[in-house]
Amino acid sequence: MNKAFLAASAALALTLPASAQEAGKPAYPAPSEIVAAAPKSDWVAIPAEDLLVMTLAPDAEGKARQVVIQLMPAPFSQGWVHNIRLFARSGWYDGISVNRVQDNYVTQWGDPNYDNPEATGEPKPLPEGLKVMKEKEYVVSDIAALQDGYLPVFRRHEAANKNSRDDVIAFPIHDAYPGTPFHFKGWPLVLGFTGRIADHAYPTHCYGMVGVGRNYSPDTGSGAELYTVIGHAPRHLDRNIALVGRVIEGMDHLSSLPRGKGALGFYAADEADKRTPILSVRVASDLPASEQPRFEYLSTESDTFATYAEAIANRRDPFFIVPAGGADICNIRVPVRAVSGG
Repeated sequence: MNKAFLAASAALALTLPASAQEAGKPAYPAPSEIVAAAPKSDWVAIPAEDLLVMTLAPDAEGKARQVVIQLMPAPFSQGWVHNIRLFARSGWYDGISVNRVQDNYVTQWGDPNYDNPEATGEPKPLPEGLKVMKEKEYVVSDIAALQDGYLPVFRRHEAANKNSRDDVIAFPIHDAYPGTPFHFKGWPLVLGFTGRIADHAYPTHCYGMVGVGRNYSPDTGSGAELYTVIGHAPRHLDRNIALVGRVIEGMDHLSSLPRGKGALGFYAADEADKRTPILSVRVASDLPASEQPRFEYLSTESDTFATYAEAIANRRDPFFIVPAGGADICNIRVPVRAVSGG
């Protein structure tokens, strides 16, 4: 167990009620308590240029609905991210709609007349300047820039294994898929190998991740159609579709929409009224300063995050009876919080 976890446990034990502490047993903090105790220095601001603000039509009760999406940082999916900013800044996304909601899978939005089995009208003309990406860009082959992220994580896990005691369960990330999962700059990734050589990496289809809709290969999608995962992580899509971001606020506005009865969850012709209009999509840095949302994430390179991840893998706070002994990469969600004054 690392020193950060011991320190957090000791500090938080003082705040736990006596009923939560059994005689002779240490009081372990819950993951949420570890995050709440994280120092300001462990939080990283998300640049406004990396945020999209998507405004949906008000709900049936007239309440406003806003979704904030964080775009994927370099070196991942940058051609698609370029296109998405272009779509937003040209106003192309304004007036499109949510056209597909497939239960336990995805919510997808775009031009209802583009690549939609129920479409009857003409698709919107695409803006000029869009990039065309190849399938090889679903992964990053130059992993040198990622080593500052994955090597310290591996070292911490190795140290936890070496220091394991009866009251400490080592922290592995369990994964049924090939490669080694890890976090880098706040994102869930997988390190891929050719033989024993780590030579590529790619983002993972966790809940809330945003991807680019596409047609059959070799089409890779432009960013005109986007989707977010609303169910069990469809990891079989990894390396098959471009992932470009994640929803960090307003996920409930997308996950709770009525499911479509058409093929793949598309709204059928008689369900046009179920399509949720998207009024606008803006890059946050283009908004007036007073309207720009501000968010920050818990650094995945910090000791606090290592402690938080270990606590998720081995829940020992009062409610739990048997620690799991591991966790899926998608189960270790990176904490993101809004910053007041935005």
